[in-house]
Amino acid sequence: MALTAAASAREILTRLHDLMAKRLPAQSKLNAVVNIIGEALHSEVCSIYLLREGVLELFATRGLKQEAVHVTKLGLGEGLVGTIAANVETLNLDEATSHPNFVHNPETGEERFHSFAGVPIIRRERAVGVLAVQHVDPRRYADIEIEALQTVAMVLSELIANAELIDLAGGTSTRLQPTSASSVRGFALVDGMARGVAVFHQPRIVIEHTVADDIEAERHRVYAAFDKMRDQIERMTSQAEFGSGGEHEEILATYKMFAYDEGWSRRINEAIDSGLTAEAAIERVQQRTRMRMREIDDPLLSDRMHDLEDLSNRLLRIVSGQLGTAAQLGLRQDSILIARNLGPAELLEYDRRRLKGVVLEEGSLTAHVTIVARAMGVPVLGRVRDVRREVAEGDLLLLDVGEQSLFVRPTLAIEEAFEAKLALSQKRRAVFAKLRNEAPVTRDGHRVTVMVNAGLRDDVAALDLAGADGIGLFRTEFQFLVSATLPQREEQRRLYRDVLDIAGDRPVIFRTVDIGGDKALPYLNHDEDGEEENPAMGWRALRLALDRDGLMKAQARALIEAAAGRTLNVMFPMVSEPWEFDEARALFEAQRTWLAARGRKLPNAIRYGAMLEVPALAEVLDLLLPRLDFLSIGTNDLTQFLFAADRAHPKLALRYDWLSPAILRFLRRVIDQARAANVPVAVCGEMGGRPLEALALIGLGIDRLSITPAAVGPIKAMVRSLDREAALAAVQAMLDQPERSVRTMLGAWADANGVELA
Repeated sequence: MALTAAASAREILTRLHDLMAKRLPAQSKLNAVVNIIGEALHSEVCSIYLLREGVLELFATRGLKQEAVHVTKLGLGEGLVGTIAANVETLNLDEATSHPNFVHNPETGEERFHSFAGVPIIRRERAVGVLAVQHVDPRRYADIEIEALQTVAMVLSELIANAELIDLAGGTSTRLQPTSASSVRGFALVDGMARGVAVFHQPRIVIEHTVADDIEAERHRVYAAFDKMRDQIERMTSQAEFGSGGEHEEILATYKMFAYDEGWSRRINEAIDSGLTAEAAIERVQQRTRMRMREIDDPLLSDRMHDLEDLSNRLLRIVSGQLGTAAQLGLRQDSILIARNLGPAELLEYDRRRLKGVVLEEGSLTAHVTIVARAMGVPVLGRVRDVRREVAEGDLLLLDVGEQSLFVRPTLAIEEAFEAKLALSQKRRAVFAKLRNEAPVTRDGHRVTVMVNAGLRDDVAALDLAGADGIGLFRTEFQFLVSATLPQREEQRRLYRDVLDIAGDRPVIFRTVDIGGDKALPYLNHDEDGEEENPAMGWRALRLALDRDGLMKAQARALIEAAAGRTLNVMFPMVSEPWEFDEARALFEAQRTWLAARGRKLPNAIRYGAMLEVPALAEVLDLLLPRLDFLSIGTNDLTQFLFAADRAHPKLALRYDWLSPAILRFLRRVIDQARAANVPVAVCGEMGGRPLEALALIGLGIDRLSITPAAVGPIKAMVRSLDREAALAAVQAMLDQPERSVRTMLGAWADANGVELA
């Protein structure tokens, strides 16, 4: 055959490139393409099928009957061509009829051809067509011929995607259509609905040029990229935070082995020899890797192939120089962000006006990116496996976190149903918005205080938008998490002062930094014991702050100075024992004394509170309450600690029920103790932001809630429809003779008593 040398392959690629640059009708170009490939492979048949509106249509052929062009059409999975496109796989058959999916198309006149080989034409990891060859004689095509077809198909995908294809039926131009509609499932992280186009946090590299002008120059570009990538891997594997020993060392060693794999670099060089640019050569080898991954059943080997693909992406970014994120490139329209995972700082880089939703391959309820997204009002669906394989950039997406679903390239019927549900949701929000200036007072005249959780300067605007009574939890750690270096005291003071200024006469409760554990900061040296097995219960929050008291002293001074002339409300997180609260309060008082001695203006008063998140604190609450100005119950951590159930684990979701008698009876005991000690008690967390759960809390005696801004409207509506005294009696009775969960009983009671739970 003609492709026994790299120079011949380069000749084909050059001829294709030159052809597509000419001003010819699209059909003429495709007719010429099949002739070029057929001649080079000495093939009696060469055909191109393109995917349009979910159907593979014969667009050009050499060897089959010309009257079959634009007539022969196959669905995805139908026949050999449909199988190739559906599975994104290569077929090489010495006898086509032996394949179980073989379908005879009599209009093509293909019955006399026995051998068949076909490769997918791939664009952005999806088959957009098929390139096929056939011979009369039964024979399998040689590996070098298959590789030639695959290389040509890759170049052809770029040329087809950039060419205007004539719609022969209507006479207008159209683009290639993506694959059919689909839906994927995930894990609800931040509730909500969103519509937008898919945007990858790390955008896929768009290869602009596939044919090399100077092979040696391309080879040197790849060598330089390999050197840079290997340097990155060396730095990554030597980072102190990985610690020593453990499974991660073996994983990193394997990852490093792939980075130095000579076979991988040799295959890329061979692709360059055939006439491809460095980018196209890397992508060519990566496509082969993806096809091999689909054939591997061994999960261990499959993981290793995933490692190689990850390295390929890294190498491609380096050689192309396309290292920016989508945030740096800018969002051009309403978008849904796709990522493996995100840090809070990365999320905050995006334009909030155009970022409508986030879909993560990983993600958890406890991750700070989830908390930031909730504060931003951005719906998040997590744990969507292989989402970056199911979705192409630019695809229309419909996100419904409540249904734990992402609709990809939806049909008209799905769009209409989604829009109807979204309209209903917006109508409800409009109703809730009318309650902004209405007080949350029960039918029997009891005032409930509804505050919001915040963590960013911009979040404070939610006070007016939602009509909240104040900020019941300001997470000061957000400033630390989104900063590349430790925020200076002046930066902290400026933020706290701005928050107090915007809040005006409404109270703001500042929670001291809750960092460490799973919220590690890159600029903060961690314990030398290495990675924590249970970071949520590890060296974090007040434990870390008391050990690293320099951090807390700086924050104390910043808060005290920012609140000069006002009341400062300070709350310490994750208090386990009274002495921890005493040490933290003493530290603040020492800073107040230090500032007073230097003539600084001080707050009119400092009120100190604690968060009850660790169950052990309830056993010594009688000792702590006399020292407290207020108590806040953090239901998120408290519940998972009580149940010994990771709330981010999908298999334990049913065990994480806020309306379990166990959690409600625990809360009743704490609330009763606080009331007896005349200490105000509030609930901070997701539990208070759900109408049925908030009803249970009010029935336990809670009259202060701190919730996400989006939940204020629904909670106000519930409160204003409720008779508090009746709720108190009902919840107490349910807890005296409880079922497995109070949820069903309480829901029935609410329905019977006209309580608004929408």
